[in-house]
Amino acid sequence: MPRDLDKPAGRSDIDAFLDQVKQTPSTGGGKRGRLIFAMDATASRQAQWDQALHIQSEMFQATEDLGGLDIQLIFYRGFGECRASKWYAEPAELRRAMLTVRCLGGRTQIGKVLSRAMKETRDRPVQAVVFVGDCMEEDADMLCDRAGQLGLLKTPLFMFHEGGEPLAADTFRQMAKLSGGAYCRFDAASADRLKELLRAVAVYAAGGRRALSDRSNGNREIAGLLEQLK
Repeated sequence: MPRDLDKPAGRSDIDAFLDQVKQTPSTGGGKRGRLIFAMDATASRQAQWDQALHIQSEMFQATEDLGGLDIQLIFYRGFGECRASKWYAEPAELRRAMLTVRCLGGRTQIGKVLSRAMKETRDRPVQAVVFVGDCMEEDADMLCDRAGQLGLLKTPLFMFHEGGEPLAADTFRQMAKLSGGAYCRFDAASADRLKELLRAVAVYAAGGRRALSDRSNGNREIAGLLEQLK
């Protein structure tokens, strides 16, 4: 378990992802949402880590008038290193934590991420887990079992998969389905749409589907999401 720490997506892929989102249970209730932001920080991921530094602040901002969002960062890298931050209520704090991290070579440790997510949501409900990564080097059955346990806890996994590695794609899809979440593939060419989708998941975590409906006016990405939610 983590220790503490003070073919690119086209329209059809995105539509499929949004269609999966509509199956996730509604959150809301006026309480501050909680979202785990988990990232692969092995050697190949530095560019995506830098991109996430910019995206994370927008995830906070998108939920300000919904009561806000608390985000926990979990990452793995190197030889068996997997860390979880405290819960952050401000984007500047999360950014400072992410700036201290440099990607290092190593194998995936997604199982540890899922174990930590289960612990956190048992302590206090977590409305969504976002995972961003490009490969999977663990036992698929074990990962799917833990994803299913998160589903029983009503904590959906939103699996954002860079590239198209077949084994990872198949496993990530199953994990998303078993948890009640969604899967989407992306690459650098779809970075802007990835940003909008992450913002949408943040809004979902803070306020549920109704919150997304309230945000649809004038926002093409959210309007497209709501069209899939009907």
